[in-house]
Amino acid sequence: MNIQLVVFDIAGTTVVDKGNINEAFRGAFLNAGYAVAAEDVDKVMGYRKTDAIKSILEKYKHQSQNDNADVIEIIHTDFTKNMVRFYEEDTELKPMPFAESVFEQLQNKGIKIALNTGFTTVIMDVILNRLGWNNSLLINAVISSDQVPEGRPHSFMIKKIMQQLKIDDPFDVAKVGDTKADIEEGRNAGCGLVVAVTTGAYSREQLREYNPDYIIDSLQQLPALIH
Repeated sequence: MNIQLVVFDIAGTTVVDKGNINEAFRGAFLNAGYAVAAEDVDKVMGYRKTDAIKSILEKYKHQSQNDNADVIEIIHTDFTKNMVRFYEEDTELKPMPFAESVFEQLQNKGIKIALNTGFTTVIMDVILNRLGWNNSLLINAVISSDQVPEGRPHSFMIKKIMQQLKIDDPFDVAKVGDTKADIEEGRNAGCGLVVAVTTGAYSREQLREYNPDYIIDSLQQLPALIH
């Protein structure tokens, strides 16, 4: 294994999530007339948000796909508006502990850093701007799920980052994230290392079901895993 690139998820992995994403999801559903359980939202964390909404609606709503398309758009628009406002105004928005120091350690080893997310670009950009990561020398590439044909668990985001950074072999790529979708994305891309973190939506026991190569409780543990 010769890791040349590490692709990190954002919310819950490199940026602190205090449950606000789950809350915004449930609020958007409630505004559309659906009282959705928090655990059902947690199950779809990490996925492209329109796909996550569709998945939840399949449990809570039994109508035609055409009807669902309109509802999905209404809920997604409401969710996006709420998340943009939250990230613009949250006084406690901050990187996950050790995130920036780990970026620096890996960069010093000649390893490139990328961020990817199930959010759309408009939400991602607010986060990056607030944290000063939009022009950071520690981050080589960023991508959101609306910039590719399909979001997680498909491999499009990782493949596009590899093309941008001229990484040919997916075995030279590590994927780090906090959800089932992150783990499956890394596997589908053929990544040489897939690491799950317990700092987001899933517990250690839940992550273990999806067989990442490692499960860590802090990003501080990551550099020791990368050779």
